[in-house]
Amino acid sequence: METMSLEFITALFSIIFIDLVLAGDNALLIGMVAKNLPSRQQKKVIVVGTLAAIIMRIIFTLLAVKLLEIDGLLFVGGVVLVYIALKLLVTEENNELRPSAKSFLGAVWTIMLADFLMGIDNIIAVAGAAYGNMLLVIIGLFISIPIIVWGSTIVIRIIDRFPLFIYLGAAVLAWTASKMIIKDAYVKPYLTNPLPILLFQILLIFIVVSIGFVLRGRNKYKSHQFE
Repeated sequence: METMSLEFITALFSIIFIDLVLAGDNALLIGMVAKNLPSRQQKKVIVVGTLAAIIMRIIFTLLAVKLLEIDGLLFVGGVVLVYIALKLLVTEENNELRPSAKSFLGAVWTIMLADFLMGIDNIIAVAGAAYGNMLLVIIGLFISIPIIVWGSTIVIRIIDRFPLFIYLGAAVLAWTASKMIIKDAYVKPYLTNPLPILLFQILLIFIVVSIGFVLRGRNKYKSHQFE
């Protein structure tokens, strides 16, 4: 993949969009951690904690990229990504974590640990969208994570107000999953014609969005019944 080619730019925007859709709760948790510290330390812990989280995320994402080079794991990663896309559509995140770190270093460690534990889905998705390009991973994370941290409230409000973004996010994840599956060493020999590949990608996106739409509507109907 050549730098600044159409494929590179498309993959970069996919990574940024995936992070914006999946990582809102991570940003809220960073804000919760910072509130436990004196006001003079809050901005500093957000900056240091975010930078530490970015570095750690890059390391684990690059590790995931290398793991996905093993035959068969691209297919497994694609299936997992389909599950993540459906989970994004049908579940409402409920963060029960109440960070209580009072020291600066304790707060930074809490941010790093929470970002990793809550960001495993991001790591798999970004690793798949990068298609083995390490530069894409680094640029995408350095662009998207600061946006999430400092604009988390805005991002979450947009997603809440315009549910279409959730469906777009799920579609991007399904599209990324389809590309992972068709690039797997065990699948690639059977998909050599562009038309079946395109039909498979469109079908997978349609299935994920349709199932998510039905289940999301069912969940909303049940929640209204118990109100």
